[in-house]
Amino acid sequence: MTENFELIAVLENPNFLMNIGNVIRNINGLGVDRLFVIDGQKRLEDNLEELRQRKSLLKYSNGAVKWTDIKVFTEAKTCFDFLNKNGFISVGTSPHNICKRQVKLTESKLVEPKLAIWFGEESKGLSKIAAELCEYCLTIDIKGKVESFNLSTTTGIVMYEATKQREKTMRNKV
Repeated sequence: MTENFELIAVLENPNFLMNIGNVIRNINGLGVDRLFVIDGQKRLEDNLEELRQRKSLLKYSNGAVKWTDIKVFTEAKTCFDFLNKNGFISVGTSPHNICKRQVKLTESKLVEPKLAIWFGEESKGLSKIAAELCEYCLTIDIKGKVESFNLSTTTGIVMYEATKQREKTMRNKV
């Protein structure tokens, strides 16, 4: 268990195993050891040990899949209900105005004791239901002409900011 055990990354219907592996590597490097994946097409194994044996996940995660607790859901609502029942606040990520409220990442306060950050499918983003269930959506300021970053880059940026804020809050409490 790492010091950010109460921080979970949630991937909603990712299309590519490579992206899942890259996200696992990102979050592991930041001390986050839990990943929830919503897999509506049922392409992933439910059994964690079988999932950890996938060569592509081992490769793209640089082996971090071995140390990551991965839970697979088939629907966003089921995942949200599980998180909610366990006291987690859900926050989405989107460059579009799809949530109840949009908050710039640079102005966010990601220090809730139990926080799940949702990342949408590579080309479509968060589903309507996920956007409605999240408390708010984070946006990243984009300086260039593109409207969004790819999935693994977004998770790296957002999860880095979340872990940085949480570590600072923990230090200030001591």
